[in-house]
Amino acid sequence: MYIETYGCQMNLADSELVMGILKKQGYEITNEIDKANVILLNTCSVREHAEEKIFHRLDHLKRFKRNNPTTVIGILGCMAERLRKNLIEEKKIVDVVVGPDEYRRLPEYLELAFGGEKGIGVKLSRTETYEDIEPYREDGISAWIAVMRGCDKFCSFCVVPFTRGRERSRSLLSVVKEVEKLSERGFKEVTLLGQNVNSYNDNGKDFADLLAAVASVDRNIRVRFTTSHPQDMSDKLLHTIAEHNNICNYIHLPVQSGSNRILELMNRSYTIEHYLNLIEKARKIIPGVSFSTDIIAGFPTETEEDHQMTLDVMKEIRYDGAYMFKYSPREGTKAYNMKDDVPEEIKIRRLNEIIELQQKISFEINQQLIGSEEVILVEGTSKKSDQFLSGRTDTNKVVIIPKKDNINIGDYVKVRIIRATSATLFGEVN
Repeated sequence: MYIETYGCQMNLADSELVMGILKKQGYEITNEIDKANVILLNTCSVREHAEEKIFHRLDHLKRFKRNNPTTVIGILGCMAERLRKNLIEEKKIVDVVVGPDEYRRLPEYLELAFGGEKGIGVKLSRTETYEDIEPYREDGISAWIAVMRGCDKFCSFCVVPFTRGRERSRSLLSVVKEVEKLSERGFKEVTLLGQNVNSYNDNGKDFADLLAAVASVDRNIRVRFTTSHPQDMSDKLLHTIAEHNNICNYIHLPVQSGSNRILELMNRSYTIEHYLNLIEKARKIIPGVSFSTDIIAGFPTETEEDHQMTLDVMKEIRYDGAYMFKYSPREGTKAYNMKDDVPEEIKIRRLNEIIELQQKISFEINQQLIGSEEVILVEGTSKKSDQFLSGRTDTNKVVIIPKKDNINIGDYVKVRIIRATSATLFGEVN
């Protein structure tokens, strides 16, 4: 069995879940697609481009069917949920289509496919959290843990509530036990995942309680989380981050737009004033906290004034980083019925202005770190040279350092920053 993962960290966690389920059923996992008789694509539907990528990939996979007609090709995840009819009827090579809440039955659907039938399971669940299933993880440094599934926010541009269903949380105890196992295996970092982790609720225990419990398992394990919704970020959560040294001083807090009018159309349920107040509060409670965000350019009816408001908010907050996209209509969402009236060339120009401003801000912030000392968790060799190692600060900044015999992957290392770009810090070990 071979699996390719597209999209967000939640999909990476789901792929590990799928591998755990199939391994238990006797399937062997391979990293070489030519050796596989089951090829699975775990997909994303957040933007149109993500879906186009999968359709192109399916065209490339036709040769595996030609060479071996018994090869089973499956589509998992959000795209399976959204486009099941198109995938089965138009892409004849697809044998199995399984949505995010039906992974338990994947072995059964694969058996159907080996028997010449189509295996389709796309029902959404109100209760499925997979908390009793152990994901398959190779030994490593970092692990993703899905602590909840689905979303109840119904932002007007987002397909997640339709592809991943409504919110439901795993039990706090099941998450803590998973972290304990990772600690025994030598993992050094966990990232708690949810479409909106701030809504986590296990019989009255909230996300701050979960974060504190996870941080207490092993003080040598760094704890990160994503994604937070500004409406639900509590003072209790901010104080919990401040109180635990191993909870990283980094918050991903999507703003999406700087215009209250656009935020209302997006159904984001907060105002820019509320958002700015939250940032200010977090900076007081958590010294040195870093922020990243999501921004959408060219949402329906967005004017130059709305766009300018987004740039103004970026200048005021000065994010350490941002994920920036032009608006992409998604069928089934409320925004899909709005007129996509911002011309493509204006969307691209506005997006480029957002990207340029963010790169400038990131560069300036990083320049201020030159000469400072940072503790990094070494994660692996640098992508550009095996003579260098790559790690991250607890504020989520990538740092490149020269390789040394006494420094191993998984070590915490104190480094001095000697230069910086907008995306990367470069350090030396004293």
